[in-house]
Amino acid sequence: MELILAIGIGILAGSGVWLVLRPRTYQVIIGLSLISYGVNLFIFVMGRVRIGMPPILKPGTVGDPAGFADPMPQALVLTAIVIGFAMTALYLVVLLAARGLTGTDHVDGREE
Repeated sequence: MELILAIGIGILAGSGVWLVLRPRTYQVIIGLSLISYGVNLFIFVMGRVRIGMPPILKPGTVGDPAGFADPMPQALVLTAIVIGFAMTALYLVVLLAARGLTGTDHVDGREE
């Protein structure tokens, strides 16, 4: 499980960095989104994703806190998803405005 998650985080971050280095603004926006998804997955995994463990205590039992998932990374990731969605919407509005003013979607405003 850990290997699959590590490969997924690496693929998201690597492809995001590759897209950020592209010359078109839409590709840069998608790259930033992929990097944020990779970081969100990393933060979520740091909260100890375990298979077969109950998320809460059963009634009448005392549990070991080390065996349960930490809710703080889950809350951070949920907040980051909402903020990331709003920032992506803002980036798209700026992209459309810049394309309307310059007539191109190239990052530096000039076609090669």
